[in-house]
Amino acid sequence: MIDLNKNRLEEIIIPNLEARRDKKSFWFEGEWHTGKDFLEIIDNCEKVLKASGFSRGQRLVVMLKNSPLIPAIALAVWKLGGIFCPLNEKAGTDALENTLKLIKPFALVSGRELPELHNSWPCVLCDIHDKTLKNFTGITQPVEPEEYAVIFSTSGTTGNPKAVPLTHMNLISNIKATKENVYPLNEHDTFLTVLPNFHSFGFTCATMLPLAIGAKIAIVPGFLPPQASIKAIAEAPTTIMYVVPAMLSFLLMSVEKGKLNPEVLSSQRVICTGGDRLAPNVHKQALKLLGRDVMEGYGLTETSPVLCMNHDCETQHTGTSGPIIPGYEYKLKSREGQELPKTEREGVLWAKGPSITPGYLHAPEITAERFDSDGFFNTGDYVKFDDDGYVTIMDRVTDLIIVGGFNVYPQEVEKILSEHPAVRAAVVVGVHHNINGEIPKAYIQLEDGAEVTDREIIRFAKEKLAHFKVPRSVEFVSEFPVSATGKILRRVLREQANKS
Repeated sequence: MIDLNKNRLEEIIIPNLEARRDKKSFWFEGEWHTGKDFLEIIDNCEKVLKASGFSRGQRLVVMLKNSPLIPAIALAVWKLGGIFCPLNEKAGTDALENTLKLIKPFALVSGRELPELHNSWPCVLCDIHDKTLKNFTGITQPVEPEEYAVIFSTSGTTGNPKAVPLTHMNLISNIKATKENVYPLNEHDTFLTVLPNFHSFGFTCATMLPLAIGAKIAIVPGFLPPQASIKAIAEAPTTIMYVVPAMLSFLLMSVEKGKLNPEVLSSQRVICTGGDRLAPNVHKQALKLLGRDVMEGYGLTETSPVLCMNHDCETQHTGTSGPIIPGYEYKLKSREGQELPKTEREGVLWAKGPSITPGYLHAPEITAERFDSDGFFNTGDYVKFDDDGYVTIMDRVTDLIIVGGFNVYPQEVEKILSEHPAVRAAVVVGVHHNINGEIPKAYIQLEDGAEVTDREIIRFAKEKLAHFKVPRSVEFVSEFPVSATGKILRRVLREQANKS
């Protein structure tokens, strides 16, 4: 019997693995392994960590591709009362160094040599096929609260790293709410674990959630090249997929080109996207190619991460992220921070609930900026509620374009541009203008073999949008700059547009 009413994740997950000692627990590189196999990796890691001097309140930074070692290290760290800190080793030396100075880790576990960092911190090199950590000696640091389970690094929209601690109860409450409010998830499911572990969406929803409910996981080191993911989906086989929109678009494109059997995807019980907006044409594409829709949700690292979620494909409102999950309070404020009447349907979303971080690590000034006196957290997103309480994310407040005093929401313009038959995807950013303050510029990715001019795109937009919302210029690109999780980096495009 699965029991989520515990105070710590290892108290929930270890008994589940014990119950699966002789049953399939995780799939990795073409083979199934049992709960006993998983427990042995955890025990081995715990012994090495204990011998190294790791203890309560210490932080272990892990920079590895997905493998069974990732959740095993996390569970070993928690059993010893420590804090698991997954980071992206490709984030850049400067960004990593700034984050490490905040976290003050006991040691780093890395998949490759990073001399600039290894000279400053004890480091253990690992391979994704390893079944334990190598022996090492760390440096004991000042302790952090033992209730912290994970510390994530997030740059938000500014590009400056922030450290976000999430407690065991933050994650447990989010797992419980997700399980209870999404199309029934159970121990018979197999989750695709391909999202990177250093991202809260991947760590919570695709790794810890299935382990907490006693389900199985099919672990893939990374999404690109996609053949490994397709193999896992088809051969494990998986039944639940949590992916970012860029991954889903790539898989649907593979189906369209005949490189992937549509039954491989249509057999999934749940296909859920998050981490970035889902373009409207992807819903249509999924219905056309798979005969079924996909579900969309919304959240942030600071909310552990799920904040909104469509419950199932039958009741979802296409184009929305679903209703706020139970257990949260919310309110809307103006961009200037004034609380709006409850009758107002649009505004900046502020939320309060059991899954929200207690605050940014060693950054009281940032915490004070993002939390109001009532404990509500500023998501930084401008949203709109429909009559049924379903949330549409209009845009990041920082992405809002103000043209001559009029608000332009890039997502609204992008939705229209994506309706053009030649357009695969569109991103709209604000460009400085001496008279209007800002004007919209569109970056367009075309469908394979499609041809269209910038004038034709602008003319198409003029037919469907108010004049101040129409892009004044269009640039065609083969691809968009994306983060390690596949999220389009609008900030980079905006900087690029304002330099030209």
